[in-house]
Amino acid sequence: MEVRGLAHRGYPLKYPENTMLGFQKALELGFSHLELDVQLTKDGVPVVIHDPTVNRTTNGTGAINAFTLEEIRKLDAGQGEVIPTLEEALRFAKDRMIVDIELKQMGDTYPGLEEKVINVIKETGMEKQVFLTSFDHYSVERARALDPDIELGLVIYGATPSVFPYLEAIGARYVSVKYVYVTPKFMEEARKRNIQLIVWTPDDEAALETLAQYPELLIVTNNLEGWAKVYQEKIAQNA
Repeated sequence: MEVRGLAHRGYPLKYPENTMLGFQKALELGFSHLELDVQLTKDGVPVVIHDPTVNRTTNGTGAINAFTLEEIRKLDAGQGEVIPTLEEALRFAKDRMIVDIELKQMGDTYPGLEEKVINVIKETGMEKQVFLTSFDHYSVERARALDPDIELGLVIYGATPSVFPYLEAIGARYVSVKYVYVTPKFMEEARKRNIQLIVWTPDDEAALETLAQYPELLIVTNNLEGWAKVYQEKIAQNA
């Protein structure tokens, strides 16, 4: 049974985050959407990893952009997994999951990140199955300048009405907000403007059950099994 939800970095409570193993397990659990993070290697290849360094999630140390692709692929990302390229992840997800690609841009840390990511999306034929998001809204603007049609979204911390005119101005359809700040009024505004609201990252079942009453939300969570359980119960109640 499909579970409408965003698997945050794959299946991180059970498998190494942002790895092909985690993505496979999220798919097997039925998740409709996958969230992953992208940064650039020293030689300009988009790779899937959350932190700006490899320290936390691999057996190596150092900044992502200090490694070539060949070097970074030698690291153990947990359980024998390697850091995937964006191309690998998108080829895996094609026709199976919608992918939220979070651009881990921080100012000008990764010159050309947006263009390289869009090129990979086009090379893999995933234009209609992805959307790009970022906390760095200048990065999102650069993506729009590069491609007038690609789906875009903003990641913000607290809910604010000022985000809606900006979304319209840059042609973005998604907004991702920390779940504790989302109110019925904010959800109604998103609904009126045809904006897909994403909430991150509720993990305890009490929070998930509360959010389940709003079917329009896309839940991004680490607790995949918890959300699958709550979601399936909700579907059963509405059947």
